[in-house]
Formats: sequence, C-alpha cells, structure tokens
Amino acid sequence: MALVRATLRASPVAARARPPPASRSAAMEAAPRWLAGLRFDNQALRALPVETPPPGPEGAPSVPRPVPGACFSRARPTPLREPRVVALSSRALALLGLPEPDADAEAEAALFFSGNALLPGAEPAAHCYCGHQFGQFAGQLGDGAAMYLGEVCTATGERWELQLKGAGPTAFSRQADGRKVLRSSIREFLCSEAMFHLGIPTTRAGACVTSKSTVIRDVFYDGNPKYEKCTVVLRIAPTFIRFGSFEIFKPADEHTGRAGPSVERNDIRVQLLDYVISSFYPEIQATHTFDSDRVPRNAAFFREVTRRTARMVAEWQCVGFCHGVLNTDNMSIMGLTMDYGPFGFLDRYDPDHVCNASDNAGRYTYSKQPEVCKWNLQKLAEALEPELPLVLGRAIVAEEFDTEFQKHYLQKMRRKLGLVRGEQEEDSALVAKLLETMHLTGADFTNTFCLLSSFPPEPEAPGLAEFLSVLASQCASLEELRLAFRPQMDPRQLSMMLMLAQSNPQLFALIGTQANVTKELERVDHQSQLQHLTSEELQSRNSTHWAAWLRDYRARLDKDRGDAGDTATWQAERTRVMHASNPKYVLRNYIAQNAIEAAENGDFSEVRQVLKLLESPYCQEGELAEAPKATGPDGAATVASRRPSYSSKPPLWAAELCVT
Repeated sequence: MALVRATLRASPVAARARPPPASRSAAMEAAPRWLAGLRFDNQALRALPVETPPPGPEGAPSVPRPVPGACFSRARPTPLREPRVVALSSRALALLGLPEPDADAEAEAALFFSGNALLPGAEPAAHCYCGHQFGQFAGQLGDGAAMYLGEVCTATGERWELQLKGAGPTAFSRQADGRKVLRSSIREFLCSEAMFHLGIPTTRAGACVTSKSTVIRDVFYDGNPKYEKCTVVLRIAPTFIRFGSFEIFKPADEHTGRAGPSVERNDIRVQLLDYVISSFYPEIQATHTFDSDRVPRNAAFFREVTRRTARMVAEWQCVGFCHGVLNTDNMSIMGLTMDYGPFGFLDRYDPDHVCNASDNAGRYTYSKQPEVCKWNLQKLAEALEPELPLVLGRAIVAEEFDTEFQKHYLQKMRRKLGLVRGEQEEDSALVAKLLETMHLTGADFTNTFCLLSSFPPEPEAPGLAEFLSVLASQCASLEELRLAFRPQMDPRQLSMMLMLAQSNPQLFALIGTQANVTKELERVDHQSQLQHLTSEELQSRNSTHWAAWLRDYRARLDKDRGDAGDTATWQAERTRVMHASNPKYVLRNYIAQNAIEAAENGDFSEVRQVLKLLESPYCQEGELAEAPKATGPDGAATVASRRPSYSSKPPLWAAELCVT
C-alpha cells in the first residue's frame, strides 16, 4: 500500500490547463437554475478594507505580494478543464436553502463550485492573515489556495460565507499555484462533514469537484513528482476569520524578525473587532451597546472565544481527533474546527500520537492539543492589544481555559462511560486510569468505548470472561506493536547522537533533537521487550490490566445505579447515553485512503458511500448503516467487498499511511 501525503502548501511547479477563451466566456455567462435562489449580501467586504489589485496585465491580481492596510484582496478563480462532481453534501447545502440535488444540479455544481463560473452577486476575494506556525511567527500568510465568494442570506435569516478551496492563485499564494489535489480535497470534504455529524463545532463542506486539469506534486518528497488532478472544495461557515486575522498588525517578531503587513494600523484592528463582535457575537454587542469604554465588551468577547475553544478541543479529545496543524492561522474566531490538512483519528490509543509526519518535534501530538490551543489564545490576546489590555487577556485565559476544558471534557467522558446519575470526585481518576489501560494494551480508541456499553455491570453477571475476550480483540497484536515501535533512525545515526550528547551537551541541546533521540530510545526499548514476548503472554497481560480497571468501573457503576432507584430504567438510560456518545464510525485514515484510491481511478461511489456512513456515526450494530458488500456480474468480489468493515480495527497496511 502506497503512502499518501496531503500537502500543506502547493508545489511551485504546476501545469495549469485552462479552457479555451470561447468556453471560458460561455461558462462565465451561464445562468444558474438550482442555485438561482442564492442571494448574496457580502457584508464583510463592505465592513472591512479591501485591497484593489494594482493595475497590470491579465493575471496581475494573482501576483504574490504584501497586502498592507487591508483584510481582503480581490481575486478571481482560475477555470478548470472539464470539472466533475466527486460528491455533494446535501445536508451542508441545505444550510443555504438548496433542495436535494439531482443530476442537473450536479452538472450545475460542477460549473459553479469549481470556479469556472461565478454566481450572480459573488465577489471573490482572498482573506489576509498572519500566523504562528509551529510556534514561530511566519508573517503574512493569507488565503493562498482559498477564495471567499461571498455571503448567502437564507429565508430563515441565516448568513453563510461560501469559500472555494483550490480555486487558483491569489495575492497570498507566494511560490505556490493555489491548487489542491484530489486526495487532500476528499479528506477535507469528508472530515468536515464527519465532524459535524459527530456533534463537534466545525466548518462545513458542500461540494468536492475535480477536473482534468493537473498540477505536479512530489507526493512522497522523494524527487519523483507526478501529475495530480486539480480539485476544489466548497466550504461553508458563518465566517472563516481566524486568530491570525488579528496578527496582521503584529510588529517585528523578536525571534523571526517578521512583521504583519498592517503594523500600526490600529484603526483596522478596531474595524475588524467591531465587525466580528457585532456580526458573530450579537448578544455581547447588545449587552455593551451603550458602554463608552469598549474594554468590557472586548473582554466579554475574548472570554467567550476562550470558552468555545476550550469546549472544542475537549470534544476533539473525546473522539480521538488530532488536528495536526494547530497554528494560529488555523484557529477559528468562532471556536469551529477548520482547515483540515494532516488530521487523523486515533486508532491504537497513544497520547503521543503525531498525525502530521512533518511535525518532527511532536508539537501537535494528541495529548498536547489542549495546551497548544491555550497557547494560541495567548497569542490572540497579544494581537488584540491595545483594544484589550494584555494583562486582562492573559488573566482571562488563565481563569477560563483549563476550568472550561476540564468541565466539558469530564461531562463528555461521563456520558461515554454511561455515568448518568451524577458526578463523583473519583471520575477524573477513573477516566485517567482507563486511558492508561488503553495505552498499556494498545486498545483501539473508538471501538473500546463502543464495547463498554455492553459491559455487564452486575457483580455476579455472567459473560465477563466473554466480554474480556472481545475487549482483548481490540488491543494491539504483537505484529501491530512491532510495526508501531519499529526504529525510525539508522542505528549509526542514533549512536552518533548519543556520543554527541555525552561529549558536547551544549551542542546537542542546540541541535534540538533531544526529544527525537529520547523517542528513538523508547522505541528501541519497546522492540527489545516485544522480541521476548509471546502472543499468549501479551493477551494474559492485557487481560490483567483490563480486569483491574473494570473492577473500578463496576464499583463506580454500582454508585450510579444506587442513585437511580429502578435498575431497569437506569440500565436503559445508560445504554442509550453511551450509544449516543460513542461513535461507531470515524474517518480513519485507511477509510479515507480507500475512497481516495477509488476516486483516482474514476470511481466516486466509495467517497459517496463513506459520506453517507459518516452522516450516522452513532449507528449501532444491527442498524442498516453500511451498504451490503457488492459483487461483480460474475459473482466475484469487488474492491468494496474486499475491504474490512468501516468499524473494524485498521488493517496493518494502514500503519504505513503518512499524511503531511
């Protein structure tokens, strides 16, 4: 199985294929039917400064450049050759008031959601923002591969921003081509919708449109680039404004020397803050309408952003979601999950799991996500000064984040464990011990929680041995563990690094590889232990770990049941709550990869099947969620019929998948 890598930035080498001038003109004049009811009212472009591109030849608006004194720069999608719909999310498109799409609607979506034609009222523009990337201020970034189309107002009074991701170069594309490819677009499309149906705050994805236009990508970063199909995702959210939007005013950074493009433009910072609060936090604006001092309003806004962010990351932790690139430019000002790049869901539980292969230092491991989000909020506090005094911003983060995170996290975890009748002080320790047990046994995160709903809570209940056996089947096998802990460094390189650490500790510390060496030594130690372990010994050890935790769990369930009165009613409620809190289906990397490979061969049915499945992630055994496995006309199994169940532990080859 080949590795798959979803690139963060496009390659500078590209082969753009535009339709001939006549077809471009015809496309731009096309009249929508299915989309005719969309009404644009582009408030952001009226409320915030927009750069008018400098005069020049055709294509000049897309020339990469600094964009001072503006929050947006005008842009224009670059048409694609023969766009074709991969999949549409009718549930996301329903937000816009659109009816269920038919075949004609799909053809229309291919035209307008590829960027080949503009809807009446759309005003494409690229948003200017900066960001701290992997802890370092990177200066101006901006929408290098995404374009704001405008804001659609619905009959119900809602307002939704539409954005095309992968529609071509903008002023912020730097050395890149502004394109996204099929594999990364499918991942973003599916995960945006998966997260929503898991109940996690997120931006949405309405369409995924591919084409016969191609760009060159070095998929494996091995000097062997290949052509890949240009693909566009329609993204939907109240706004895509982010923490980094407020960093365009940052003076020269003391570490990198980079500055935002709008240094000393506090007038624009005030405009942006007023727009965000009045548009997306109207209850805060209404409460402080008559205040002469704006600081209380701004503090209330920042407090709410802090709380939303804390709740969002708590939700991630409870489903095992890893974002992968938690830079400040990927943090929504509304507490939404956004910018799905090298994300991943935990399979084998590992708190130090890194889903982004380019995160060499492990900054964005699963366990570090809450602390990183807190750090990003501190950077937002810095970016809001002087409109929010920094001492006050820091105090709000210190007061609110940890408290809100722990409160929300424990509430969710209690529901996942079926503790429905109140809180106990020991609950935090019970959850921590569960995760420790999952780590020690290499248990599958999603499936273990699902299985706990069938745990027999009565002390004398039969079936405990059978339950332990089923639970053990979700723990990592020897083969899986040996693969997971295989060395990542050449032994000679490791030996040299250890010699350097001993002979010249200052130089070793300066190189910054201490964490990598420590990890490698841990892998070597694990491998050594595994060499002397049999499958029977592993299973026995795992059973011992689980039996110990289940004793504590049963004791806690006894207390919960004791508060209920009627045991049957309590058991029914417990089961219902656990089924509603523990997904059976998440977008594991191997599921996405199967859909990508089928789509790259021209078969979009697997993408659409996975989308349908992810729309009901809490479906229980016995319910019709997975479609029957198909066979060919001669009765032979198809590719879909040979794949494992979507709720299975991942196959061994999934460990080789690499996303960066």
